[in-house]
Amino acid sequence: MKGDALCTMSLSEAARAVARREVSSRALTEACLNRIEHHGEALHCIARIDPDAALRAADEADATLAKSGPRGLLHGVPLAHKDMFFRAGRAADCGSRIMAGHVPEVTSSALAHLDAAGALDIAQLHMVEFALGTTGHNEITGTPRNPWNTEYITGGSSSGSGAALAARLVFAALGSDTGGSIRLPAACCGLVGLKPTYGRVSRAGAMPLSFTLDHIGPLTRTVEDAALMLQVLAGADPADPTTPQEPVPDYRAGLNAGVRGLRIALPETYFYDKTDPEVAALARASLDVLEKLGATIVPVRLPEEFALANAMSVMITVTEAAAYHARWLRERPDDYGRQTLGRMLPGLLYPATRYIEALNLRARILNILEEHVFAKADILHTPVWPIPVPSIAESDVAANPGFMEFLTLTGHCVRPFNYTGLPAMSVPIGRTNNGLPSAMQLIGRPFDEATLFRAAAAYERETGCTAEAPPL
Repeated sequence: MKGDALCTMSLSEAARAVARREVSSRALTEACLNRIEHHGEALHCIARIDPDAALRAADEADATLAKSGPRGLLHGVPLAHKDMFFRAGRAADCGSRIMAGHVPEVTSSALAHLDAAGALDIAQLHMVEFALGTTGHNEITGTPRNPWNTEYITGGSSSGSGAALAARLVFAALGSDTGGSIRLPAACCGLVGLKPTYGRVSRAGAMPLSFTLDHIGPLTRTVEDAALMLQVLAGADPADPTTPQEPVPDYRAGLNAGVRGLRIALPETYFYDKTDPEVAALARASLDVLEKLGATIVPVRLPEEFALANAMSVMITVTEAAAYHARWLRERPDDYGRQTLGRMLPGLLYPATRYIEALNLRARILNILEEHVFAKADILHTPVWPIPVPSIAESDVAANPGFMEFLTLTGHCVRPFNYTGLPAMSVPIGRTNNGLPSAMQLIGRPFDEATLFRAAAAYERETGCTAEAPPL
């Protein structure tokens, strides 16, 4: 295998090939750079890249491997990440005009973990301005394009991560998820996207949006790759006090365990209330596969009160974001894109009592999930996007007078799990009639990502759901 064909390997395959010296880090990096040169501009997903520096890093990785063996689980494998993960001395724009050219003095803990595992960081990827948006639109830096059809959105806010990974430009990418921003791009682009349990991965050195809702996690091509990335990223960090002293298990150990004996909850309320019939049919078919493999399907009903989770998540996001951006909102409002400014300004108007009420209601929503779902099942199964992936034109804020309602709809299935902090995973389940991917969401108990990997891997083996690549 050589040249462009190298990019078809999964992250796990590439890491094993380098460790066994079946392929060099330089060969992998040259293949990625070549693919970026051919497809990066059309997809508008690359924010910043230094090919010479990438090749030097690859040569250093090969020299280290020859001298002392692999540094870690990802030795010599080229990755790229959302342009909000700070690296000391390197500019990060965060998809914005306001932070354009900002040079941080710290390196994010997530990047440091990947560095320690031997991964290469070869490019920064475009994103929604300040990570505030579910569609991927960005009128400041431009909107990334979906490799399945460039007239369609990638999902946001980890838009460049979704496009670059689906197009096989790199082997994995970091994203952030405050209201679905890992799972939505993964769903739109036919990828696996994991929002781990709140605090499972350190947020230190990553641009904050909403400090009680922000999560860091990977977008990958396969379930094994997601488990491998979390293995490297997870753990306590003194620089982030929200990371607990929770042991990090071997996430790959149970990938072949199958789903026999697992109980999977099918919600009869809320999640399908606004779901398009075509998406609902694909979601139900994915559940049928899991049932055929031995899982027990458990119908559950959530009380009407659960619907508050979406609204409370939105309010907390914009309130905390507005607090962080307060000075810029006063001094530089014209430097924001219209969508970002329009969503952030209301955060300055919510009274503190409403914000505290929203935080306090979280315990009630968690209790609802425990009583109505996890007392009866091991995993909750839902759609990710409740509608087929829309085009860039039809989801543009300037052309859509009902845009705020549209944003509420796009987060309908995903935001409740930022609000509650539970682990949630997007897994491809086929394509809708417009040719764009759709996905199921698997949600688990706190710090039980391993069970999500187990179920997703069984579905992946049975269906080959992650094997298909966009026809670039």
